[in-house]
Amino acid sequence: MKNKQRELVFLRTFAVTVVIGLFAFLSYSFKKGNPFHQKFGTIDVERINIVEKDGTVKMAITNAAHFPGKGDSINGRVYHKRKKRAGMLFFTEDGKECGGFIYDGEKTANGHAAGLSLTYDQYDGDQVMQLLSTDNKINGRRNKTSVLVFNDQGDNVTREENEKLNQELAAIKDPKERRVKYEEYKKKGLLSTHTPRVALGNFVESKGLYLFDENGKPRAKFCIDQNNEVKLEAYDDKGNVISSWPNKK
Repeated sequence: MKNKQRELVFLRTFAVTVVIGLFAFLSYSFKKGNPFHQKFGTIDVERINIVEKDGTVKMAITNAAHFPGKGDSINGRVYHKRKKRAGMLFFTEDGKECGGFIYDGEKTANGHAAGLSLTYDQYDGDQVMQLLSTDNKINGRRNKTSVLVFNDQGDNVTREENEKLNQELAAIKDPKERRVKYEEYKKKGLLSTHTPRVALGNFVESKGLYLFDENGKPRAKFCIDQNNEVKLEAYDDKGNVISSWPNKK
């Protein structure tokens, strides 16, 4: 009987001690601020997923190794093969990828290669706006470009269907047959075409505004060329100059 009483006293004492300790911890935490809102100086991580309460990933911040590639899944979508780069990916309310920011740069055997890309995608499709910068040096020659491009994409395209159709096209060995099938799918608006329509660019040969037709062919440009001369030119669908300013004397 005495042993049972001792055990009961011990348990009561233990329970009271735990409650007092927990109360003291919570009181201290709330005095310091919200216990679920912590401030850190430096965090070293390989990937961070920003998620909603239901678990839907809205943004991923990742190094190159954890960038989603072939076989990886986010929000139930399994990814196809693509180059892994460090950066961020953005997702819609229903979990579909809708753009991102990626970058890389490295020394090569005869120079270097670097670039960055900020893109915004058509819903469940591919990029319709892209801010792109590249810096490549090969055998002492350096080429740098920076451009803001607005693209057209097919009206009926989806990421999943586009990947399936591209795999189907890749399996067609005959180039002519593949081209016919490609044009068929393109006409139906089933493929991501990346057709440029407007570009504001800083290229090696010129800097200016460029306009393209519905087939992605250049039709007009207003630029400063490599000779530091201002030019305004318009083209037909064959690429021939049909008008220009200033007029050549």
